[in-house]
Parts: sequence; structure tokens; C-alpha cells
Amino acid sequence: MADNIGNKAAHDYHLDVPAAQEGFYVKGAAHCDWGMKSRLARMFHPQSGNTVMLAFDHGYIMGPTAGLERIDLVIPPLIPYVDVLMGTRGIFRSCISPAARVGRCLRVTYDSTVLYDDMSNGGGFASDMENALGMGADCVAVQTFIGAAGESRSLELLCRTADAGARYGMPTLGVVAVGKEMERTEKFFLLATRVLAENGANIVKSYYCEGFERVAAACPVPIVIAGGKKLPELEALEMAYKAIQEGARGVDMGRNIFQSDSPAGMAQAIGKVVHEGYTPKQAYEVYEAVKNG
Repeated sequence: MADNIGNKAAHDYHLDVPAAQEGFYVKGAAHCDWGMKSRLARMFHPQSGNTVMLAFDHGYIMGPTAGLERIDLVIPPLIPYVDVLMGTRGIFRSCISPAARVGRCLRVTYDSTVLYDDMSNGGGFASDMENALGMGADCVAVQTFIGAAGESRSLELLCRTADAGARYGMPTLGVVAVGKEMERTEKFFLLATRVLAENGANIVKSYYCEGFERVAAACPVPIVIAGGKKLPELEALEMAYKAIQEGARGVDMGRNIFQSDSPAGMAQAIGKVVHEGYTPKQAYEVYEAVKNG
């Protein structure tokens, strides 16, 4: 029986040995059924094996966010430059054309809003699997609070979503929530990302940290890094580059794209890093060229 008594710290991550793909290019998905693989293939580029996601779901806990006051004006022009949109059902239905040729990751859980100091205490299903299928989603996202008061509840939601997803061929993205009391360390992310994968997440969204290559190696499914707070463009590109070089299979940028001086330029620059291996300097030149028109 697993317990926390006498547990030895892991140390051998075999960083020089790539993860086995076994006939399908998305990490950890070789034994999934056809429908699951089909949806994953709409999210992860077949040449690079990576994905650029654009998150604009901030309003579900924050209300209007700088840069997202008018989602109908901001997000649609960026669709040609990303692989996946990540949003809520209300925004997809009201602001995104159903004809848009882009992957769709639907957030299916809700949390307490920013009116509460601890947002992990609330939460439940915001959308069931039937609704996600009816909307043509390619993935469903569940927020999890590892090490917080709402840990058990959020893991239950993740497990129930992953079970339903397995029945219908719908990938589940587990999102590692990092509150103000949670540490952003290799030790924490090793734990959190592995817990989500072991509980059924097909993709894990987490954060970049020192020692990230070990976090990525120990997680048996793709890790997509979150952009987090707005950074200067070159810094955001440097973070994305380091994450991809160290094993991330994509980035999910939000504020670092839609709050940029040139959202289209930044989206294209991120794509160059993620799919074509551009260095941060090369990608920044792409950003500058689009910005200066």
C-alpha cells in the first residue's frame, strides 16, 4: 500500500531517453481509442507534436479582464495563429464562430470567484459531457487544487470527467491551480502533474519552473505550460522556449498574447517557438515585424 512513511525521493528520470510513442505521436495516448486520438490530433500539430493554446476563460472567476473587455473583437482575429482555443461554453456560443477551424478546449468546472480569498473551496460541474459533445469540443478542462482546501473535491471532478471522457473519446485536460499559498517549486509540480495524470488527465496544464525537465519526464502525458501573468514579450518567449526545450508539448498563453501591444504578432511568435524551434531572439523579430507592420 502506498503511504508517506519511508518514501524515498525520486532521482532517476532517464532524461536522455524519450517517451515511447508506440505508433501515435501524442505522448501517453498510444492506447486510447480512435475518437480520443482524433480529437488529440486536432489539438497537437502532427509535425511538431506540440500545441499553441489561447486561453480566454479568465472571466469565469474574474469578470472582465484587461484585454478581454470585448472578446468578440479580440479573439477571432487570433484564431489563424493558434491550434486550440480554451474558453467557457457561454463565450464559445456568444463570441466564437462555429465555423472556425480551430481546436476547442471547453472548461467544464467552475470555482469560486475572486471575491473569495480561497477560490478552492467552491466548485462543481459547469458543463456535462453531453453538452461538451454537442458543442463539438475537442477537449474538456478541469481545474484542480493540489495542496489546497478543495483538493479532494477537485480531484473527484477530474476523475468523474476523465471517466466520462473515456466513454465518449473526449480528452480531459487537468489544470494545476496555483493559489497565493501554494509553492511554485519543482517538488510541488512533480507531485501535482503526476497526481493529475494518475487520476486520468490526458493532458496537464501547469507552470514552468526550475527543474522543469524532470517534471516533464515524470509526467506520462503531455504538459502544456501556462503563460501566467503578463510578462515583457521577450521574457514570455524565453519561458516558452525553455519549456519546449525541456519537454513541454505546448504552451497555453492568455494574457501574454491578448494583453500584448501586438496580440497577432505575439501569437505568431509563440507559434514559431513551439512548432519551428525558433530561438527567443528570432521569435521576437517576428513579433516586432508584425507589430510594426
